[in-house]
Amino acid sequence: MPRQARKKSESGIYHVMLRGINRQTIFEDEEDCNVFLETIAIYKDDMSTCIYGYCLMKNHIHLLVKSDKLSDFMRKIGAKYVYWYNWKYDRIGGLFQDRYKSEVVEDDGYFLTVLRYIHQNPIRASITETIDEYEFSSYNEYIKSNGKKIIDTDFVFNMLSLNEFIKFHNETNNDKCLEIIEVRRINDEIAKSMIYKVSKCKNPSEFQALDLYKRDKYIKILKENGLSIRQIERLTGINRGIVLKA
Repeated sequence: MPRQARKKSESGIYHVMLRGINRQTIFEDEEDCNVFLETIAIYKDDMSTCIYGYCLMKNHIHLLVKSDKLSDFMRKIGAKYVYWYNWKYDRIGGLFQDRYKSEVVEDDGYFLTVLRYIHQNPIRASITETIDEYEFSSYNEYIKSNGKKIIDTDFVFNMLSLNEFIKFHNETNNDKCLEIIEVRRINDEIAKSMIYKVSKCKNPSEFQALDLYKRDKYIKILKENGLSIRQIERLTGINRGIVLKA
């Protein structure tokens, strides 16, 4: 079945999501996050792309961007990051899901809603209690004058003052935007610790390199200890079918 053409934004602005293949973790540490942000900084200038917001989660990414060549931009940043990630973790193959998801953003009200939604991701995931605690979102680029910025803050501050921006971001809301819906039985950080304790592996690449007998044995133990099939698939990068059969 042919893919549907993406809807073109009249404003040129899109909310974009990119996630790891099989929901795999794509940022193992701070260095990974910093390399991805550096990659965005390189290509946003090369391709005349404006970045208004971002949030890097463990296994997915949110971006709020303005671009006339969105597909090319996403392809370039993805390819460069995957090349580096594979080198670092001594792995081969794809890292990201085949296609990024996107939705058009065509009015100021929804633009601000999406930006708040992106910045509140760590709170919804119970990673932090406040937005400014999370290091790898663009929120602190808006509220702090020092440090290197990869986002265009002027667009937002032409709509809101700094105090209005902070107040808006801390309002209780029921924002609904483009998202990955996941049901978790065990916190991901605890699940990851269980995986590495059982298998003695340090990252998903090592788990994927296990011989088949050990891999299936460890998957069975993890399922018996309450990890869901989706969670094992997401945190190890092992195909869902294999996890089901183990």
